Amino acid sequence: MPRRSPRRATENAAHPQTRKAAPRDQSGGRGGALLLGVIVALGAAALFWFRPVPSATVVDVAVPALSAQAERGAAAFAANCTACHGANAAGSESGPPLVHRIYEPSHHADGSFHIAVRQGVRAHHWGFGDMPPQPHVTNAEVADIVAYVRELQHANGIR
Repeated sequence: MPRRSPRRATENAAHPQTRKAAPRDQSGGRGGALLLGVIVALGAAALFWFRPVPSATVVDVAVPALSAQAERGAAAFAANCTACHGANAAGSESGPPLVHRIYEPSHHADGSFHIAVRQGVRAHHWGFGDMPPQPHVTNAEVADIVAYVRELQHANGIR
């Protein structure tokens, strides 16, 4: 056991509360309220940004000259996707437009289209309901469809 100096023991006996108390928060609890306010504001912004869009959303799509792969994708899209996503991926009463900032490559990478076709997708940005898997669409067709959608997006200012 460590030895205590006699002076230290005397000081502690004479002044049992010589330790300084931890500094108190002088904000009066405003720090917690500020943090709560920031969290609420971010939550509201997220709800606004990712709110369901009315099911009648159809966008105007400019169709550029397409590469050979995107031409194949346009044909595969027309055969497999237009019923829900509309002509030129502009959206319909049954599904969202893919020429939309939500589907920009930085938010939905090319792989997300492959996953959506293979596994389906739970509704999370729109009010259309879940997308079922599309097992009849081949991997090569999905790659061509992605090329088509990306070229449409690029021509319409989505990068």
